[in-house]
Amino acid sequence: MVTLIRALADHGDDVNYCAFSSSLLATCSLDKTIRLYSLNDFNELPYSPLKCHTYAVHCCCFSPSGHVLASCSTDGTTVLWNTQTGHILAMLNQPSGSPVRVCRFSPDSTYLVSGAADGTVVSWNMQTYKLFRCGSVKDGSLVACAFSPNGSIFVTGSSCGDLTVWDDKMRCLHSEKAHDLGITCCDFSSQPISDGEHGPQFFRMASCGQDCQIKLWVTTFTDFLGFELKYKCTLSGHSAPVLSCAFSYDGQMLVSGSVDKSVIVYEPNTGSILHTLTHHTRYVTSCAFAPNSLLLATGSMDKTVNIWQFELKAHCQAGRPEDEPKQFIEDWSEEEVSLWLCAQGLKDLVNIFKMNNIDGKELLNLTKQSLTDDLKIDGYSYEKEAIENWISKKKRTSPMTNLILPSLILTPNRTLKMAIDRWLETHQK
Repeated sequence: MVTLIRALADHGDDVNYCAFSSSLLATCSLDKTIRLYSLNDFNELPYSPLKCHTYAVHCCCFSPSGHVLASCSTDGTTVLWNTQTGHILAMLNQPSGSPVRVCRFSPDSTYLVSGAADGTVVSWNMQTYKLFRCGSVKDGSLVACAFSPNGSIFVTGSSCGDLTVWDDKMRCLHSEKAHDLGITCCDFSSQPISDGEHGPQFFRMASCGQDCQIKLWVTTFTDFLGFELKYKCTLSGHSAPVLSCAFSYDGQMLVSGSVDKSVIVYEPNTGSILHTLTHHTRYVTSCAFAPNSLLLATGSMDKTVNIWQFELKAHCQAGRPEDEPKQFIEDWSEEEVSLWLCAQGLKDLVNIFKMNNIDGKELLNLTKQSLTDDLKIDGYSYEKEAIENWISKKKRTSPMTNLILPSLILTPNRTLKMAIDRWLETHQK
């Protein structure tokens, strides 16, 4: 059960964004202001609204500690606020002066990323408030951004529909068309699909766009496979462009807001609709879950922010039923791992994995070392022509270890190829 517990109507124009800390709610608007509310009673703080921007405020977000609030605007600035006093800590000017559409803190608060209408993305050092690194996408405005929970990567979304993945050094790892008519929002679930203690971490991500769709993805980054962004499924329910999406703090719910004026809450493992909320009278522009409670805020062009409370019992029942098809990699059987290898074009590895009884849980724990030592896969990188020449001479030993090779399968080192491509792009200009 979901209950509307408060409707905030203090903004004088469209509400563009909502964000929670553990104790506060922040909202921003076309009216150029940011408003702060206490989660204890949803009364506005004495020093709210925050006023500094000279044009519309597009986005706001809290640092993980909740002590700093960032807001960004059409005026080309990202402003940092002290949430305890409302005082300005710093004003960060986008180098190009372009309108800033989105901002996000890294999970460890080391950096803040701001994305602008001209496609530039800037990483700011949060100790010095100085520019750290800068990049850009080829086409469109940057309108969405999300960090993976471990902070190793972040993803940006553009008005042209591209999802672009960056590492913490602002190097582009991957880019692909995700939504034909443009992306509007993206978010990571805070809960990894694997623990990553002995192997790669897999994270679930959602994106939404002007094509009326919400797409679910799984991302991972490993030293032997490189970065991978895998499309999983599309969630249906909205009849118009989807403007916002967000995971609950425990990853068991995904919420979306749309031009069709509705808010839909999904169970992301099955894609089933848990709730449809229809209290807004105009486009729903923003949805946000609280970081440690079952509170949801939805903002709209009707100038209001609605606060929703989920009943704990109903939320717990949103978990996966016993008869649900296996969705998590750690639940895969050996046969399901074999099917995955075939889908990846690695059919020749099936017998090796079966001989070593690799199921889903074992797959998540694989490292480059275990591939070399336990599975007896060579694990080294060679020039293709050189290693093919080596094999053509009927040599079945590793050029590096001189050990017998149980398989002559050659697998492309995508990570090394990307690194070489980046080096060539840098040094051939």
